[in-house]
Amino acid sequence: MIQAAAAVVIWCLVLCLLPGARTRKDHSILIAAVAIATALSLNVDPIYLAGDRALGGRNLLDLLANVLMVVGIYFLSQAILRAAELNDAPVRRDRRGRLILGLVSVGLVLAFLLIEAPMSSTRFMLDYGDQPAAALYSAIQFVYIGLVVGVTGYVCFRFRRRMAASYFRVAFTFIGIGCFLAIIVVCAVLGMDVAHLLGEQSTMEQLAAAYDTSFVGAMVFLCAGLALPPVARRLVRRAQLRTQADLLENLTSTWERATATRKDGRLAPPAGAIERGAPDTRILHRMLVEIEDALLMDPAAAMLLDEADFQTLMRTEDYLASNQGTQHGRVGLARWGRRRDSNGR
Repeated sequence: MIQAAAAVVIWCLVLCLLPGARTRKDHSILIAAVAIATALSLNVDPIYLAGDRALGGRNLLDLLANVLMVVGIYFLSQAILRAAELNDAPVRRDRRGRLILGLVSVGLVLAFLLIEAPMSSTRFMLDYGDQPAAALYSAIQFVYIGLVVGVTGYVCFRFRRRMAASYFRVAFTFIGIGCFLAIIVVCAVLGMDVAHLLGEQSTMEQLAAAYDTSFVGAMVFLCAGLALPPVARRLVRRAQLRTQADLLENLTSTWERATATRKDGRLAPPAGAIERGAPDTRILHRMLVEIEDALLMDPAAAMLLDEADFQTLMRTEDYLASNQGTQHGRVGLARWGRRRDSNGR
C-alpha cells in the first residue's frame, strides 16, 4: 500500500514536470522522477507478480526496480546540485558520479546473483534477508542512496537562502527535509538488515514502523519541493502576461496622444503587433522610449497627459525595470513628465 501511494505521488510530480519539458535545458529531474516512479510502481504487488512471472519468476524485477531507484536518485541529486550553482552554464557530464553509479549497479547485480531466491516474492528482504548476500545487496543500494541524499540535503539547507525567488527557498527547504527523512529510511533499512541476520524480530518490527513513516514523509516533501518551482514559474508567467496586457491597454492611449505629432518615427500600432494576446515587453519598452522622446522634443506634449497617464507610465517603468532591467540609463519619464506638467512648462 505504501509503495502504491508513493508511486502515485511521484507520478503526479512527473505530470507537473511534463509541461515545461520542451523548453527545459536540463531534464535530470524528469528522468529522476520517471525512474523512481517506475521503480516504486514495479514494487506494487500485482504489478510485481505479473512482471516477475513474465521474466521467469526469479525476482529479476526486484533487481530492475532497485537499479532504477539508484539511477533515479543519482539524477535527482544532479538536478538539485546544479540548481544550487545559480548559473546557466551548459550541463556538464558528471563522469565520476556516473562511474560510481555504474559500479553500484554492477555491485547490485553481482550481489543479487549470490542470493538464493527461487520464487517470486513481494516481500523479498523479509523472505530472503537472512542471507548475507541479501544483506549485502540491500546495503549496496541504501548506503549509496544515503550518501547521495545526505550530500543533496546538506547543499539544500546551505544554499537555500541564496535563492532569489521565495518559492525556490521554500522548495529547497522541502527537499532538504525530504533528504533528512530519506536518511532515516536508509538507517532503518540497514538496521532491519542487521536485525534480520541476527534473528531480532522485535527490532525489525520497530524499525519497520520508523521506515514506513519516514518513507512516506520523504516522498511527500521531495515531491512537493521538486514540483513547486515549475508550477510557481508557470503561475508567475501567467500573472506577468496579464500584467503586460493591462499595461499595454492602458499605455496605448497615452502613447497615441504623446506621439501624435511624431507618427513618422513611431512603431506600428501595438495592438497589431501582439499575437495570441501575449504582449511582448519589448513593445512596452519601445512605447516608453517613444513617449520619452516625444516629451523631450516637445515639452508641450506633457500638457496632453493627465495624472492617470503618468501613473500608467510609472507602473510600466517599474514593471520593466523589475522584470527585464530594460530601463537602466533612461530618464524616469513618468516622473520627468509630471514635473514638467506641475511647473506648467
